[in-house]
Amino acid sequence: MKQATEQVTLLNTPLTLTALEKTLLNDYQRDLPLCASPFDEIAQQCGVSTEEVLQKLRSLQQRGLISRVGPVFAPRRAGASTLAALSVPVDELDAVAGFVNGFDEVNHNYQREHHFNLWFVVAAADQDRVDAVLDTIETMTGLPVLDLPLERAFYIDLGFPLWS
Repeated sequence: MKQATEQVTLLNTPLTLTALEKTLLNDYQRDLPLCASPFDEIAQQCGVSTEEVLQKLRSLQQRGLISRVGPVFAPRRAGASTLAALSVPVDELDAVAGFVNGFDEVNHNYQREHHFNLWFVVAAADQDRVDAVLDTIETMTGLPVLDLPLERAFYIDLGFPLWS
C-alpha cells in the first residue's frame, strides 16, 4: 500500500495522515474482521505487516484520534453498561475527564454544553462492576454521578465516511 502522507483537517486541526492511517480510520469503523486474528486479516487486506497495522493504531490512539479498537456489543447482550454524567466545574473539566478516562470500563466520554457537562459510558462484565466504577468516580471526584441506565434501545449508526 502506498505510504504517502496527506495533510487533512479534523476539527480545525491540521493533521498528517498516511494512506494506511486513513484506511484504518475510514474502512474499519465497522466490519472489523470476525476471526481469530483480525489484525492479521486487516494487514493482509491492506498489503502491509500486522506489526505496521498495530503500530499505526497505537499511533492514532496516542495522538487522540481514536480511543479504542474493539467490538461494540448490543446493550444487555454481554455484560452491563450505563450512560452517566457529571456536572464538573469548567476549570476542573480536563482533570476529571482524564480521571474518568483512566478506567478500562469507560469506552468514551464527551463534553456537552449543559449543567451536566461531562458524559461517559461505563461498560463492564456485570452490573456490580459498573456500580463500583460509578461509586469510585463519585468518591474520588466528590461530584455526584447521574446514572442513566438504558430503558429503551435506539440504533444509531455512528460510522462516518471521513473522506473519499
